[in-house]
Amino acid sequence: MNKKVALITGAYKGIGLEIARQLGQQGIIVLLGARSISKAQEAADVLRKEQIEACGVELDVTDGNHIRSVADLIKLEYGRLDILVNNAGVYLDHLGNTPDVMRSSFEVNVFGPQALSEALLPLLKASPAGRIVNQSSILASLGTLLSNEMYGSRSAPAYTTSKAAMNAWTVQLSISLRDTNVKVNACHPGWVKTDMGGESAPMEVSEGAETAVWLATLPADGPTGGFYHKQEALPW
Repeated sequence: MNKKVALITGAYKGIGLEIARQLGQQGIIVLLGARSISKAQEAADVLRKEQIEACGVELDVTDGNHIRSVADLIKLEYGRLDILVNNAGVYLDHLGNTPDVMRSSFEVNVFGPQALSEALLPLLKASPAGRIVNQSSILASLGTLLSNEMYGSRSAPAYTTSKAAMNAWTVQLSISLRDTNVKVNACHPGWVKTDMGGESAPMEVSEGAETAVWLATLPADGPTGGFYHKQEALPW
């Protein structure tokens, strides 16, 4: 099989769906993960109507059975995975500053992507150019929070700390993969018009997907272990 294969989590709408669309437009087979198989399949149907080779898969990143099933499916159908975009995430701080909110945020934003990535590493290593993209946020940048009045104006401890942990894990994973063909990076999509970003956000979804798509298709001499927006490195 000559075509690349990509798995995008949280891909039934918003930035995840647009990442899948832009990768699919490059001739990449895209697997759209969502907690609801019906939503995943509906999203894949939309892309197939655009002449994109797409498949919906049931994938709750906090469900070990889902992770094992997706890994088995990819191994059976394709034999390798070229791109993993850990896009699924939650913002729960509006529910209160409680231990349960913190735990739930880490489950989806950190532990789920870590478990999925580990399960798929053998398939990513089987690719001549495996790429892992972790969807982070500028709110994970501690230096930015302390120096930027807009980003530091509102407290969101569960979201910011879980995304900062994702950034730290990104660096550690890149170190462990240093001697392989797999590159791993984190990205900030920007303030985008999504359910999370709201209608007042200045960026369209198509623009918000661009950084992840760039990192997902990096050449052999591209970076690894970094945090980017619009091909520019961001402060940790």
